[in-house]
Amino acid sequence: MSANEAHDREHDIVVYGATGFVGKLTAQYLAAAGAGARIALAGRSTDRLLAVRESLGEAAQDWPLLVADASQPSTLNAMAASTRVVITTVGPYLRYGLPLVAACAAAGTDYADLTGETLFVRECIDLYHKQAADTGARIVHACGFDSIPSDMTVFALYRAAERDRTGELGDTNFVVRSFAGGVSGGTVASMTELARQASQDPEARRLLNDPYTLTPDRAAEPELGAQPDARWRRGREIAPELDGYWVGAFAMALPNTRVVRRSNALLGYAYGRRFEYAEQMSTGRSVGAPLVAAMATAGNVATMELSSRFLDRVPRGALERILPKVGTGPSEQTRERGHYTVETYTTTSTGARYLARMSQQGDPGYKATSVLLGESGLALALDRDKLSDLRGILTPAAAMGDALLARFPAAGVSLDVSRLN
Repeated sequence: MSANEAHDREHDIVVYGATGFVGKLTAQYLAAAGAGARIALAGRSTDRLLAVRESLGEAAQDWPLLVADASQPSTLNAMAASTRVVITTVGPYLRYGLPLVAACAAAGTDYADLTGETLFVRECIDLYHKQAADTGARIVHACGFDSIPSDMTVFALYRAAERDRTGELGDTNFVVRSFAGGVSGGTVASMTELARQASQDPEARRLLNDPYTLTPDRAAEPELGAQPDARWRRGREIAPELDGYWVGAFAMALPNTRVVRRSNALLGYAYGRRFEYAEQMSTGRSVGAPLVAAMATAGNVATMELSSRFLDRVPRGALERILPKVGTGPSEQTRERGHYTVETYTTTSTGARYLARMSQQGDPGYKATSVLLGESGLALALDRDKLSDLRGILTPAAAMGDALLARFPAAGVSLDVSRLN
């Protein structure tokens, strides 16, 4: 029996980074939805942790407080050994994340984070996948708006096609249909750190351009030709239901698509050997929609290209003065008004067409993300009979796809699949 399966851990879930903006939101969600779970809060400052706990209401007043700091690995080791699951909001992960992954992999402790940093995930795979698999740890990256809607809509399509016996998934397209909300300071910091590393290292740029960056075995992947991350086109090229609409580049397509392709590989290519996946965002059907789609795509390409080549020439302090601050976020009213709806279309090997539609109320980068991360932690801690048998560096769908599908309705997450023909 692995350490992670033992029942002598003091906590079920530790929220690491609980004094940060999204960390506090996640703690608030767990205080409301985590009945039956033994939860602790962790961070660098006892005083700040006390203030967070006092703000959470009666349900959280007996939650233990743990002092842990990425600069002191021994504190992370002790934290990981005390719990079944660590959920962490402490980024940028390339800068701060590896010591915690190392601690969880060594202790056989499950882990969930919010990273959209592809190079960080690749490094975790290279350094810790085997150890985590040996100790029984599930290290699950990308458990927020990036990349659960992407990963779970495709997983739901796969389950529908499997149920109907309509073959493997083929051409599959994720489309952001509506989105209202801001971008967190943590997300901006993570993307800046990723681009900075790419600007300094040609090998990092090569990895970012590879559609199978996160695959367990690059040589085993099918050669399906170009799978561009930034494209603009008519919606009807994706599905007849999108006739009249235009779509352009979606800013988070690069990390999300790599996560989804890793899920397929981890699940033994259950989605199919001819599975192709792309992400876009709808710009509507107005007269100006094609221009907006084209500009969004061109802007995405230019930003990625310029930042990955020249960001290392910009002093870190100069960027930190103008970009959103880590640990900050919008007002509660703004968070409540936010929302998103995404649609993922697929055509199977027998010609069956399906649509998965997923939506949440709440700012995608803040409120919605805190729900998704909180439910991921609860699934890992409490729904172990519904989790996959996989261990190591995993994706949300590969680790806990069925558990999350079961949890979504009660959490206010709508995910429905319909057959279109």
